Amino acid sequence: MRQSSAAFRLLAPLIAVGVLAVGCGPSPATPVSTPTRSAAPGPAQTAAAPPLRTAPTPSALDLPVGSLFKNPANNRNELVLADVRHTAVLIGDSQAMPKDSWPQQGIAALGYKLHVVGMGGTGFVAANGKTGNYIDALQRGDWILPYGDPPLIVVQGGGNDASQKATDAQITSNAERLLAALKKRYPGATVAMIGTLARGADHGGGRRTEVDALLGRVAAKHGVPFVSTGDWLTRFNAVGDLQDGVHLKPSGHVKLGAVLARELTALGLTARPDSIAAVP
Repeated sequence: MRQSSAAFRLLAPLIAVGVLAVGCGPSPATPVSTPTRSAAPGPAQTAAAPPLRTAPTPSALDLPVGSLFKNPANNRNELVLADVRHTAVLIGDSQAMPKDSWPQQGIAALGYKLHVVGMGGTGFVAANGKTGNYIDALQRGDWILPYGDPPLIVVQGGGNDASQKATDAQITSNAERLLAALKKRYPGATVAMIGTLARGADHGGGRRTEVDALLGRVAAKHGVPFVSTGDWLTRFNAVGDLQDGVHLKPSGHVKLGAVLARELTALGLTARPDSIAAVP
């Protein structure tokens, strides 16, 4: 026992020193515990989105003349013109389509440039197989109206409706639909109508003269300026200027173009000066 005690007394200081050394040394790093349920990621840090912009107008886009612009207001393509403020739109059939036709000459004489749409063989109801009647052609995009605000829109027609035996009800309905569409699209424009070129009731005008009178009643109902042409061939001695019984020779276009210019002027439809012209 004495030998064991002596040995312990010799080892005790060494044991104490070892304990102190261990207690004073750096403690090993203990990993930080993580939650058992994963946390949702925070919102991503992104740059602020640019504000939405409305569709620019053709002038802002600097579109060249002749470009098509899809108007977001009606979802239809429209044509960019060089000078829409001084341009009259003419919607018509084969009476209006030839260059320098009597409707074109009459309107141009009032000081307007012209944008002409339509096609021979058409009318308020009549279609020609290639394009629809006036209102259908507009809605389908068979022909294109201008972008902006033209000061004057003139609708000419009725002859093909007469020859294709359209009823009064059909003509009236489609004419009113067209007028409504034009007034909605161009609220600042003057919309006018030209009737059906014919010989007159007492000279064999027949259905053509009847359609002319019907269009006059439609125009009056909607407050639209109207030029009746249902007896012009006889009243202005233009029967001899016909080339096929319906369409005019150049001499007839000149003759009746001058008459139309006088009638439109009497209705107050001459081109307005720049100071009061509508601005697109």
